[in-house]
Amino acid sequence: MGIIFKQSFKNTLIIYLAFIIGGINTIVFYPRYLGSEYYGLVTYLLSSSNLIMPLAAFGVQYTIIKFFPSYETKNEKDRFLSSVIFLPLLVALPLGFFWDYVHQWIMSRVTPENKAIESYTVSIYIIAVSCAYFELFYSWAKVQLQTVFGNVLKELWNRVVVMLLLLAVFFNLITKPQFIYVLTGTYILRTLIMMGYAFSIYLPRFSFKLPDNFSEVLKFSFYIILAGSAGAILLDIDKIMIPDKETISKAAYYTVAVFIGSFVEAPSRAMSQILQPLTSKTLNENNHVEVESLYKKSSINLLVIGGLFFLLVNCGVHELFKLMPEKGYAGGELVVLMISLAKLYTMVLGNNGAIINNSKFYRFALPLSLGMALMVYFLNKLFYFKLELGTNGLAFATLLTIFIFNTIKIWLVKDKFSITPFTKKSWQMLAIIVALFFAFYFWNFPFTSIKLFKIPLGPVFNIALKSVLIVVIYLFLIVKLNISQQITNLVKRYI
Repeated sequence: MGIIFKQSFKNTLIIYLAFIIGGINTIVFYPRYLGSEYYGLVTYLLSSSNLIMPLAAFGVQYTIIKFFPSYETKNEKDRFLSSVIFLPLLVALPLGFFWDYVHQWIMSRVTPENKAIESYTVSIYIIAVSCAYFELFYSWAKVQLQTVFGNVLKELWNRVVVMLLLLAVFFNLITKPQFIYVLTGTYILRTLIMMGYAFSIYLPRFSFKLPDNFSEVLKFSFYIILAGSAGAILLDIDKIMIPDKETISKAAYYTVAVFIGSFVEAPSRAMSQILQPLTSKTLNENNHVEVESLYKKSSINLLVIGGLFFLLVNCGVHELFKLMPEKGYAGGELVVLMISLAKLYTMVLGNNGAIINNSKFYRFALPLSLGMALMVYFLNKLFYFKLELGTNGLAFATLLTIFIFNTIKIWLVKDKFSITPFTKKSWQMLAIIVALFFAFYFWNFPFTSIKLFKIPLGPVFNIALKSVLIVVIYLFLIVKLNISQQITNLVKRYI
């Protein structure tokens, strides 16, 4: 667990720095400099590209992680990488050729108030293909157990670029439409940088000779491309469906709440980047003991870190919304709570997804992903369009879907491997989170009248003081009960 914790810790710091910058963009710069209409437009374009990206990638990012460790000689590895690097073109090229039809379909779905989308749909295609190849080369680096640089590009690059471009809009260096076109170009540049880094780590001798198990590689890619496409629906279908009913600015309001709720998942994203190749390696070696160890340790460490940020986010979100410039952003507390609960439960699973995807039971990923996609789609139709529950209905559909299918995933791994992510410490950790949530969620310090240059500082003081209290009590209990040995050692080292 040493290499996992070391790189995961670095990746977590990078991701939280990225989330801080992203938070400034989301809460301060986007609403003030771009406005809710263009912010909603950017949200729609990026979410649409996220739906297409798994299809364009042809599942190669997962295929590399699963199969690369199984090859023993450099010749076998080179033949494998030489073959999979061209697989995304099987989807990307035909998709680009027929993009006019895709464009027409997109425009037939949105309401007349959202016709501004029409000028920018080509950005959806460019970003999707760029992200597909970025993920391919990122996996290329992951299998060499080099994840930090790719993580900087994946998590930090886009947010820093967005901040610089938003400042450029503020100083009238570029227009709002130019913001979208320049942002599209930066996705291409990011992919080229990742490609250069991946080749610097491992440059194969390119060959047109296919690996001996290429049919198995194609079969796995086919399953994963469908599973990945279905899984992407769960993440971004909400933002795509909003313009079908309401103005695109509503997507901006919902995006802010989802972003805040998603803040708790950063450790999961950091740890999974190194856990995926290591899980694949231990499964290929049939090291059942190490698989179970990774499963339990990843679960408790993610629960500890995610639980802290779950408390910080939800116990301060009401005050945070008071700082937003438009009233439309307020009232999203329930969305934040439901999204953060869904993210926290996903973190409890640890490397569950990596175990399923990289084992001989990877075929279960397809029905699970399809089931999640269908369920969230129809629940969105029910809660958002028929029952008129608004964006709270969209968030509840996500929470309900994730709760049901994550429970199925836990059962599946227990049934096939006879292991679970839970220990006695897991239940102690959940009790701590629940107790502190009810202790701090329903009250704030009485600082409502404090202002500086007509700027209300009460919310800032409330968030800061409650956060300090929560962190101190939380860390004391974690260390006192020795919930996680890795985190206890880390806390004692620095405090």
